[in-house]
Amino acid sequence: MSDHSETPVELPAGWTAKVPDLDDLPALLRLRAADKTPFEGSGKVDADAITGQIAGPASWTRQQLVAIDPDGDIRAWAIAHDRAAGRTLVYLYVDRTIAQAAEVAAGLYAWLEDQARSMAELRGITESHLDASPFADDTVQREWLAAAEFTNKRTWLHMSRPVLPDEKVPPLREGVTIRPVETHENGMPVAADLQTVHQTLEESFQDHFNSYRESFPEFVQRLREDPGHRWDHWWLAYVDDAEADPEANGSVLPAGSLVASVLPANAAGVEGTYVEYIGVNRNARGRGVAKGLLYAVIGDAIERGRDRVSLEVDADSPTGADGLYKSMGWVTDYVTESWHKDVTV
Repeated sequence: MSDHSETPVELPAGWTAKVPDLDDLPALLRLRAADKTPFEGSGKVDADAITGQIAGPASWTRQQLVAIDPDGDIRAWAIAHDRAAGRTLVYLYVDRTIAQAAEVAAGLYAWLEDQARSMAELRGITESHLDASPFADDTVQREWLAAAEFTNKRTWLHMSRPVLPDEKVPPLREGVTIRPVETHENGMPVAADLQTVHQTLEESFQDHFNSYRESFPEFVQRLREDPGHRWDHWWLAYVDDAEADPEANGSVLPAGSLVASVLPANAAGVEGTYVEYIGVNRNARGRGVAKGLLYAVIGDAIERGRDRVSLEVDADSPTGADGLYKSMGWVTDYVTESWHKDVTV
């Protein structure tokens, strides 16, 4: 992607801005930790993930800028992520201790809008949908977003569930089969299985809030950007289609999929598992597929010696997913929101 970071940005007198590099990593880790600590209860930040955003694969689909005060200290970091055609995720971390925090935020949110327009133009489209995700209790960030004319649209629950070494995973419901994606002898996944995962998720999320169609190459590239990505954390679910067609002679149909990743070790030195996506096709809902997929990832976490499985869910999901998670032992750790703004080229 072309570098549009030279778009003018309005900052207080004496301030400068630049694209971040690896020398800025310590400052960016401090900004990120300060942003999350009051709301997540922990300032632990995945340094590998931040490194990837600055100078790794995750940097290829992002435009970024850091704001530097007159003393030469980095005080803010803005990121625009070209998530999919017509959709731009925006992130802004500002040092709340500075007197000009609101002014810096205003200038960087305006810059982020310009990046979204540039991304839309490069894609040959005329508009983009900006999506920010502040913590629900972050009144300061919410004020900045409102001033930038973003609108609060949705609430998301970030949930976790402990995993116990002696926990027993129940068997699958009759007619449901779950397996990891197949791999070649060299350990790489079979393309047909990856494509089935993508297709299943696209179909299952069509009736969900803020669903955007993402091409298969974009989908795979984005997930591989995460340092916690592992090919052996992708699962497929199938159902016996005899209920729909008694003459089917026992054939099975793709019914759902789950993609997970590795959570960095916590203070106790134990890794966890994060459910990036779980989706079940409409015609397979109510047949135990979602529970089967969740227990598959729980069982995998037990085998790997992990102590938790975390995920995010729309608080108003049309499938009632949050109720399922609560019934299976997940609890809410913290809450975020979706704030949106539409811009045209």
